[in-house]
Amino acid sequence: MSRTQPPSGAARAGRALPQAAAALVVLLLLLVIVRLPWAGDLGMHAATVQRLSHDLFHPGNPLVDADTPSPYYSPWMLVLGLVAKLTGLSVFVVLRLAALVGLTLLVTGVRRYVRTLSSHAMAPALALLSLLFLWGPLLFNWSGFLGLNSLALTVSYPSVFSLGLTFHFWAWVTRATREEATWGRWLWLGVLWALILLCHQFTGVVASLGALAMVIAARPSRAVLLRLAAALALGLLLLWLWPYYDFFSLFSAGADLEAIHKPLYEHLAARFGLVLVGVAALVLRFRRDRWDPLVLFFALGVLVFAAGGLSGHYSWGRALPAALIPAQLAAALETVSAGRRAMGRAGWACLLGAALLVGAWTQVGTLGYVTGRAALPSAVASKYRTPWVGYHWITPWVKYGDVVMARTTPARQIPAYGPYTVAPGYPDVFLPDAARREDAVARYFAAGTSSADRAGILREYGVKWVVGPKGLAGPGLRKVTVGPASQVLYRVVP
Repeated sequence: MSRTQPPSGAARAGRALPQAAAALVVLLLLLVIVRLPWAGDLGMHAATVQRLSHDLFHPGNPLVDADTPSPYYSPWMLVLGLVAKLTGLSVFVVLRLAALVGLTLLVTGVRRYVRTLSSHAMAPALALLSLLFLWGPLLFNWSGFLGLNSLALTVSYPSVFSLGLTFHFWAWVTRATREEATWGRWLWLGVLWALILLCHQFTGVVASLGALAMVIAARPSRAVLLRLAAALALGLLLLWLWPYYDFFSLFSAGADLEAIHKPLYEHLAARFGLVLVGVAALVLRFRRDRWDPLVLFFALGVLVFAAGGLSGHYSWGRALPAALIPAQLAAALETVSAGRRAMGRAGWACLLGAALLVGAWTQVGTLGYVTGRAALPSAVASKYRTPWVGYHWITPWVKYGDVVMARTTPARQIPAYGPYTVAPGYPDVFLPDAARREDAVARYFAAGTSSADRAGILREYGVKWVVGPKGLAGPGLRKVTVGPASQVLYRVVP
């Protein structure tokens, strides 16, 4: 009777390599959280926590001095606002705590979901590395997309928290369909589905497509379908009852939302070309099982993404992770199961390893968020993208609730410290006079605008401060201090 030979030292080292690499990446992200680099939407989320920490029940618009609802007031942000209110911690400390929770949910969620697809010891680590590095030679950052650089910049965002919950959600859905779970478990899944949708609507779409693929793959009985229907009904009820904004009104968002997302349909090969390794793995999975959940998930994601591009609904491009994630997971899983032959697994390991190295080099500038540019070799420093500086330099004078006149880029950061701006730095589908406010800001900073017109705009919006270039000073403005990039803080005086 033959005995299974224990793995050799080389084989053990090969198995340990993905776990060690994944651990180092997680450590890097933990160090990034300490620095909390600022770019993109961080100011919006900080402002949201600011408003909730001051008034949990009637926070108003997070960016401008207006009493409007906002889709950013989600259950998760409500928790963070409550933490800030009870502890007195600054919003940036609270966002670091949020980042820790989101990263923990993401890492544990990936592990739990991958365990429903493979029992191989290396599978979770390879899956995490594929999700972070299997992208393309052109750096791509966007909330809800899991490239390492993108994750480093968005780790404190609700999208990461929601993605972490989503992987746990998929693991529970998969087990519920396999085990014909009880009514109580399915109802809990309905609550979790609504929570994900409320916390980050676009990730909620990805979560829904993934869950649909898993249900289809399981070909459930009528009893399971009845429980699923009850879970959906409960989830829809919770979405309808959420008091901070009308979830279903988001389906009628304006054209601004489509314009912002049009870039998602550009440079696809350069941004996502390495995912073709995963597409090839999906083809092999499809040949083995026509009902493979990752194949179905990928097909649904491609369908929604393509429909958005063809119809001009570019915001549907945010469903692209529903195509990327199953392909990335398939590439990792094929490496540990290709043909169940050692030669096949070795071939896939080499292919995936090469693709991961290319992806890692594309995103190697992420190291700079921990070390700073000066500590990076020149080749790495060229891939580093400097974060925003922030507007903490105005806080000795500008207080919570003051209104500041500022252009778009400052307006994306100033509300993080408590003040409002005249126009929101981000599109706001719930702000009825957003276009008028944007026009007022443009007119104020236009070279041909008279002093009287500028003074009228400041009075109309109750502006106390102006952040602008040198040379703006005139009647009604007094220079207070100069910040980075020669920006000047002016006080509005009678």
